Amino acid sequence: MSSIPKEEVNRRIGMLKGLMEKSNMDACLIVQKADLFYFSGTAQEAHLFISLADPPILFVRKSFERAVQQSPLDQIVSIASFSQMRDEILAQSSSRMSSLGLELDVLPVNNFRVYEELFPNTEMTDVSGSIRETRMIKSAYEIDLIKRAAEMNNDLFVSVKDILKEGLTELEFSGLLEARYRKNGHQGYVRVRSFNQDIFYGHIMSGRHLAVPSCSLGPTGGPGPHASFPYGAGMKIIQRNEPIQIDYVGVFEGYLVDQARTFFLGEPASDFLSLHALALSIQSAVATGGLPGTKAESLYDLAIDMASEAGSLEGFLGHPMPVPFLGHGVGLELDELPIVGKRSPHVLQEGMVIALEPKFILPGRGLAGIENTFVVTKTGMEKLTLFDDEIQVL
Repeated sequence: MSSIPKEEVNRRIGMLKGLMEKSNMDACLIVQKADLFYFSGTAQEAHLFISLADPPILFVRKSFERAVQQSPLDQIVSIASFSQMRDEILAQSSSRMSSLGLELDVLPVNNFRVYEELFPNTEMTDVSGSIRETRMIKSAYEIDLIKRAAEMNNDLFVSVKDILKEGLTELEFSGLLEARYRKNGHQGYVRVRSFNQDIFYGHIMSGRHLAVPSCSLGPTGGPGPHASFPYGAGMKIIQRNEPIQIDYVGVFEGYLVDQARTFFLGEPASDFLSLHALALSIQSAVATGGLPGTKAESLYDLAIDMASEAGSLEGFLGHPMPVPFLGHGVGLELDELPIVGKRSPHVLQEGMVIALEPKFILPGRGLAGIENTFVVTKTGMEKLTLFDDEIQVL
């Protein structure tokens, strides 16, 4: 059975073709797993050839049988080599292919050179921008899957009260929560498009670990278990009266929600409470103002202004190097478009799914803040994640 409805795949390919035509691109080859799944319904070892002049062709090396079961595309061809794929493309193309789009933002250089040799008289161009723009607007089908991921996350956060105990290490605690995820079908790996940004479920951090400078693209990242994997949970023991933040990504059938909540074993200090309240106010103002047609940069500016007016700009969105964004798109990958950030070129449209994360770092002590995933609607941003926004005192 196909993993994605045929009409959904056809709609996506049609949107991409429209953008390709605007860019004077004759055809493209899609290889990267998230893009391949999005446009073909399978993530087997394959290439998807999309031409303006002809129907799409999925060329599969392994496993052909599974690709046929999963993809609703009409033309699925088994190949044993790249040269066979080239010959099939040239034989079936009804017009001259002067330009070929590749995912140049993620494609390794060595692979790129192979395609250059295969199509020596064809201009290689970048189709990644058009792909990301197509994926930026979610359909009702996709939003339904994202809502299922939100339900998975809600189940996880509800279970924290029965699992979190003083004396556990962050890694022990994360393992117990992740077992809950796996029981509900979580795939484990969180897809991130940016180079060298590996994520395993997400980040669990406590106390001072929440304020550790990190190479993560987000405001926080934690120290990780070792220098070789320098983000996420570490060997620190969870203690009373310190913030414990669970910043986890639910995944249902490939689709993500990004969500963070803060827990305390014992009473939070007053500054954590006041900063958390400010984070909620910023989230609410941005969500209310997030109407279709709104410039994404203006929502980032609104958040910065609110933090500044409250005298809390220092530490907002990271410390010592604040990140230049308040929110990011989510879908099949964690770092999709649009970006709600400084100098963002994006304008909000209905169907965009965005994670907002107003967070304040307290150096040496931890973090106060929130993260939720929203969808842009006619009346503003609708929150998709379900668990209570307040600090959870256990």
